[in-house]
Amino acid sequence: MLAALLVLVLAATVGSGLIQRRGDREQRMTDVLGTAFKIYNPAYDIDIRSWGATTPLSMSFTVAARPMRAFGGFTEGYGGVEHVVTQDFFGHVGRLPLGNFAGTSLSRALMNVGTTLQRKEDSRKMLARIPEGLSALAVVEFARPLTADELVAFTARHKSHAEKVVLERRPGSMPITWGGTTTWDRAPMPGEPGEEHAIEPVDGNKLDLRNFRRWVGILEDYDDDNLHDFDLSLARLRKAANDSLAYAYVDSWARIGQLREIIEDPLVRTVRVADVTYNLEGP
Repeated sequence: MLAALLVLVLAATVGSGLIQRRGDREQRMTDVLGTAFKIYNPAYDIDIRSWGATTPLSMSFTVAARPMRAFGGFTEGYGGVEHVVTQDFFGHVGRLPLGNFAGTSLSRALMNVGTTLQRKEDSRKMLARIPEGLSALAVVEFARPLTADELVAFTARHKSHAEKVVLERRPGSMPITWGGTTTWDRAPMPGEPGEEHAIEPVDGNKLDLRNFRRWVGILEDYDDDNLHDFDLSLARLRKAANDSLAYAYVDSWARIGQLREIIEDPLVRTVRVADVTYNLEGP
C-alpha cells in the first residue's frame, strides 16, 4: 500500500513537472519575463544566469543585477547580486525584486526624462563645476525625438555611446529603454516574427533595435497581464517598436568635458549626470 502511494506521488510530481515544461514553456519564460525584467530595471546591467527549480507549482530562473556606473571606476568587475524570478503553474509572475523602488540615481534620471527637472541651464552649471577629465554616467535627452539615422549621426558627431536608448517619453515614470544587457539574448527562431521589420543598429556593437522589434513580435495578448507587473504593457511596447524613436540615451563612457560640448548641441534638451568617477584605466 505504501509502495503504491509512493508511486502515485512520484508520478504526480514528475507529471506536473512535465506539464510545467510542456512545449517551449521554459524557454519562453526567459524570453518574455527575462527580457521584461531587464526593461523593468534599465539602471542595471542584468544577466540571466541559470534556470531555477521546476516544481509541480512553479518555474524560476536566476538573474544577476549590477547597478550601472560610470566606466572605469572601482566597481569594475563586480558581478552583481542574484535574484530569482518565478512563474507559477498558471503562468503568473511572482513578486519582483528591484524595479521602480530600486531608487538609483540613473533610475531617477530616466524617470525625469520629459520633466522640467535638471533643466539645460542648471545642468550646464553643474557640469562646469566638475573636473572635465572625470568619467560620467549620463542621460542625454533630446529636444525632439530622433530617428535611428539621426541618432547614429548624433552619436558619431559627438563620439558618444548610446548604450541604452529611451524609446518613449513618460515623465515621472520609468520609460521603455533598450540596449546594453537589455538586449534580447536569443536570436529569432524560424517562423518567429520581427525579421521583416529589421532596423539597422543605431550604434555599432552597442545597440541593435532589430532585437527589440523581434522581441515585441513574439509577445501575445495573454502576456499583457504579466507585463503590467513589470510596469509595461503591450500597447506601449508595440507603439515604441513601431515608432522606433529615441527620446534620450544612456552613456556610461562619457567624459565631463565631452558632456559640456554635447549639452550645447541644439538637438539636446538637457543632460542628467547620474554618476562620476576617476577612470582608472584611462590616461
